[in-house]
Amino acid sequence: MRKVLLPTIIIIATILLILRLFYLQIINDSFKLKSDNNAIKIQYDYPERGYIYDRNGTLLVANQPSYDIMVIPKDLKNIDTLEFCHLLNISKEEYIRIIAKAKVYSPRLPSVFLPQLNKLEFAAFQEKIRKFEGFYIQKRSLRDYQVAYGANVFGFITQASEKTVQKNPYYNNGDLLGKQGVEESYETTLRGIKGVKYIQKDKYNREIGSYKDGEFDTIAVQGEDINLTIDAELQKYGEELMVNKRGGIVAIEPKTGEILALVTAPSYDPAILVGRQRSKNYTKLYRDSIAKPLYDRGLLAEYPPGSPFKILTGLIALQEGVIDEQTTVFCRHGFSYARGRFMRCHCHGGAQQLHRGIYESCNAYFGTAYMMTINKYVRPADGVDVWSNHLKSFGLGQFMGYDLPTGKKGKAPTSKTYKRIYPNGGWRSTAIVSNAIGQGEVLMTPIQLANMMAAVANHGFYYTPHIIKKIEGEVIDKKFRTKHVTTIDRKYFQPMIDGLFDVYNLGTASSLRVEGIDICGKTGTAENFAKINGKRVKLQDHSIFVAFAPKDNPKIAIAVLVENGYWGARWAGPITSLMIEKYLKKKITRIDLEKRMLEGSLQAEYAKYTGKKEIDSLLLQKPKDVTPEEGTEN
Repeated sequence: MRKVLLPTIIIIATILLILRLFYLQIINDSFKLKSDNNAIKIQYDYPERGYIYDRNGTLLVANQPSYDIMVIPKDLKNIDTLEFCHLLNISKEEYIRIIAKAKVYSPRLPSVFLPQLNKLEFAAFQEKIRKFEGFYIQKRSLRDYQVAYGANVFGFITQASEKTVQKNPYYNNGDLLGKQGVEESYETTLRGIKGVKYIQKDKYNREIGSYKDGEFDTIAVQGEDINLTIDAELQKYGEELMVNKRGGIVAIEPKTGEILALVTAPSYDPAILVGRQRSKNYTKLYRDSIAKPLYDRGLLAEYPPGSPFKILTGLIALQEGVIDEQTTVFCRHGFSYARGRFMRCHCHGGAQQLHRGIYESCNAYFGTAYMMTINKYVRPADGVDVWSNHLKSFGLGQFMGYDLPTGKKGKAPTSKTYKRIYPNGGWRSTAIVSNAIGQGEVLMTPIQLANMMAAVANHGFYYTPHIIKKIEGEVIDKKFRTKHVTTIDRKYFQPMIDGLFDVYNLGTASSLRVEGIDICGKTGTAENFAKINGKRVKLQDHSIFVAFAPKDNPKIAIAVLVENGYWGARWAGPITSLMIEKYLKKKITRIDLEKRMLEGSLQAEYAKYTGKKEIDSLLLQKPKDVTPEEGTEN
């Protein structure tokens, strides 16, 4: 049996190999199509990208025709380069450079010689194209933006890099693809499927018709249209409010996790990254290292959260059982937490309980609550890890899994963090009490702040924030419909919500009320440091505000951060109230706030430090050697 088995296997394998070779070489022409480039010309038909709509069906991004001049280097013959260059308004040196680059890519395959001609340029070249053998025109479609806002949401279209072409067989040299925003996240959905035509050529390199009567040709399939969760009017309004300011706004629908607005400031008109000037304009945006218009602050900027973090400090202390609603702390306009250590406070002082502590933003109350949480455990390291795990259940310290291609984790420090800072040990809750008021090692992005408020609005759960609402014929990813439950019991959220409601009635945002809307919110002021000429310098504080509304059955949760904006109620607070009213009422009654925000500018504040581009790096986290008494809150 053994003597027969091995020869049998060899014979069967040989027969299968011969049959496979026969199929590939005689029957199946697909490999011939890929290798026989001399006899067959491959011509692609590029589909229109899918349209982009907002949550209400408003068209945001459509398409417009574009024409690329393509070149096949080996087919170039008797080109009058002077006439050619004059016709396209390019120099002879540029012509030589582009042809040389095309030859490096492939002498036989087409490369883009000049992209994105407009209709007039196309017409002029088409008239004389017969004189320039080796060149042809490839029709494509470019984006046609119906709005002048939302650039960070949409992203842009650019040519596929050589690395992408080598890595992904779908793309060829000169193909377009989405970068940043939803154009990148949903590239495979929006791009469609390009068609292919195989054209037979004779021995004189003349086209003689379709290869095998078009048997292998395919038609282009247009990209799928998508609806975003964005409310176009709210997005536009948010960008208008942030003109001449820097920062971010993120608004979320609490019951779904849908992103209603994603604003970064400064921004730009997305239309400037379309057409022949795209590269020049992109370079200008990219090189702006001061304002950073390509930097999505709503997703990427990590800031100390300031006093909005007191919401989590209080919830964790309630969950850990170290305080209740009646726990009283006496505030003497600050908190003496260790010998020679004093954390200042701008509340009215006196006996503070949870409710008043929230709406007056008492540092003493939340500093005490935080230390009690850590000190509950014998080892401070254990207390910090328990506290950190509570934070992570709100989405802090991790990538949140939203459907945009960029983001930062923020920071939810653990015992490992402090083991690195204090390698010799000996640290206690007094060394890290700055965390209590969001001025320690904690860092949050605006989208994490907004998501935190969505979880509070929902009494302890949230859905992963996302920007896709509908794709025709497809079901939205299950992860965006999966509820995430925090580690805080539902019963502890109501007393916190009651305190946040009175921030608008009795506390630090009483001047920001909107008639007819019950808003729950929290002001915040976060310290801001920079390194200027090698020295650490304290800059103007960041203005932060978080909120949700209405109090019952919330429909919007929002976080606003304005860099160098002094205190929470000065810039971020008014913007928050206006955004909430715009979304819920579709009109503005607080005309006083609107006028001040639309006309207000922080450019003079930014110019103090960036007028001569002096800043080497922005330190968005308080250095370890700064004591908590430097943190204040209004």
